[in-house]
Amino acid sequence: MEILSNPFSSTLVISSLLIGALSFYIAYKLSDSTRWIAVTMLLVCIWGFFYGLELSSPTQEEMLFWIDYEYVGISFMPAAWLVFSLQYTGYKKWQSPLMLAAIFLIPILTFLAVITNDFHHLHYLHTEVNSKGPFPILSIDVGPWYYIHTAYSYIAFLAGTLILWKRFRYADPIFRTQTKLLIIAGFFPLILNVLYQLNIIKPFDGIDLTPFSFLLTYLLLGFAILRYSLFSLKPIAQNRVMEALNKGVLVIDARQKIVDFNPAILNFFFDSKRISIGTSSRKLFESHPEIQNLIDGSEEKSITITFPKGDKSQIVKVDLIPMIENQTVVYGEILLFDDQTEQFEINKRLTEQKKDLQQLNDLKDKFFSIISHDLKGPIFGVKEMIHMTQTGLISQEEFMEMLPELSKNMEQVAILLQNLLAWASSQIRGEQVSIENFRIQHLLQQQQKLLLRISQEKNIQIEIYSKEDHWVAADKNMIDLVLRNLINNAIKFSRPGENVRLSSSLEGKFIKICVQDTGTGISPENLEKIKEGISFTTRGQNNESGTGLGLVLVRDYVEKNHGKLSIHSELGKGSKFCLELPKGSSEAN
Repeated sequence: MEILSNPFSSTLVISSLLIGALSFYIAYKLSDSTRWIAVTMLLVCIWGFFYGLELSSPTQEEMLFWIDYEYVGISFMPAAWLVFSLQYTGYKKWQSPLMLAAIFLIPILTFLAVITNDFHHLHYLHTEVNSKGPFPILSIDVGPWYYIHTAYSYIAFLAGTLILWKRFRYADPIFRTQTKLLIIAGFFPLILNVLYQLNIIKPFDGIDLTPFSFLLTYLLLGFAILRYSLFSLKPIAQNRVMEALNKGVLVIDARQKIVDFNPAILNFFFDSKRISIGTSSRKLFESHPEIQNLIDGSEEKSITITFPKGDKSQIVKVDLIPMIENQTVVYGEILLFDDQTEQFEINKRLTEQKKDLQQLNDLKDKFFSIISHDLKGPIFGVKEMIHMTQTGLISQEEFMEMLPELSKNMEQVAILLQNLLAWASSQIRGEQVSIENFRIQHLLQQQQKLLLRISQEKNIQIEIYSKEDHWVAADKNMIDLVLRNLINNAIKFSRPGENVRLSSSLEGKFIKICVQDTGTGISPENLEKIKEGISFTTRGQNNESGTGLGLVLVRDYVEKNHGKLSIHSELGKGSKFCLELPKGSSEAN
């Protein structure tokens, strides 16, 4: 066998060996997803190598012997190309065992038909040696299965090429370049094969140039893979990363057209029908010009936007990352969309909790200050006076003269102690609210009598103005403490000879109870502290001390009873505290 004497056979054999070695090396270097291109190249080498041996054979028997080996490459090469296209583009749903079996079914039957052709002649009807040219060539009359295999090969190559084109026609420039080279590698030899089948290009009336074109294009493709790391950035890996990201990713090119996006982008404010490859960003963001302005700037930058989503609002952070080539040319941009709504709510709750904890800490400090000063002073004073009376340092007449002042101090201590216990109960173990129906006038009258002596000492009248007998639904003990604090404060900040006015009225489904005085009033700063639940203390008209807990409890207890507290005050003109409580029913009792 003189292979080198035939330029066609020698070209095929030498180039097949070279590309075969290249294929093994590429298969070793590449990952599973792109290794199938090396398998395709290797099958082309098998076809080309044994076709070269066929062209160098002088007899029909030898030619048919090598044809059996040729069909290892011819039969399975289209299937390998199709599998490569599916894996490279990441179409996982087509990669099931059943689908792979369907892809390789025709190639397996074709190979079996070739090696058993003498028994049925389905693939070749008749073969003979054509000796008219410079060297012997096998002439073949094809059978019906030959057409089936040819049709399958064309369909497989066209399907693989179409998959590549459809997946990456709008992709990043790197992937578009790879795709173009792959399409050329698969499509150009196919054109030559069509021309061969139509007897348009058929040198010496029988030589098939298809393996020559395959070997040439795959030789160029192999060197491109090695020289330029053609598959170093694998689209399948990019696709998996994109799908795994919780952030929405939108990739646009220099023309501001969408070239890629991930499924997470649909969780944001986009209409899924409007997001498609090739859509202009200006069209997509026509209702969000701030995002389009970010794209137009082409600078790495972040913005935060808020927009309605159902009954709530969604807060989204948008990051722009420009893709820059040669440190100057922007060839595309990546937009990252991160839903910050939950984080914003968490930060808001943490801020509120920090504020509440700070207020509780301030109240705790005040609590110990009250115990060490406001309670300790009066109680120790009474203790010393009793001791001095017992030891004779103070006479009984002197003790009786100081007794009214002691009694007044003890009343303030009693109110203070009650507030402390109520506050401690609500903060330490929580307050249980026991709703009942009761007459508010009865409660007002009780507080009027309870605080009568304190008011008389300052020559202040406590008057009740109510035309009707109103019932409320609330915790009676809590409301009792609320009214006592409000009335006591009104007395404390009123001048001698003034009045404290108590009233109740019906306001829809609520009963409005007001405590009004014409005293010193409250400053705007302190009014704001009351609304925010911050404790503070001020001295009364007769230098009466306070703890700052009273109004904190008032605000807390009114809210726990599903009520509303309103305050109207003006410095020098007095204050009016009104609480609205749910209307009760006398029939419930």
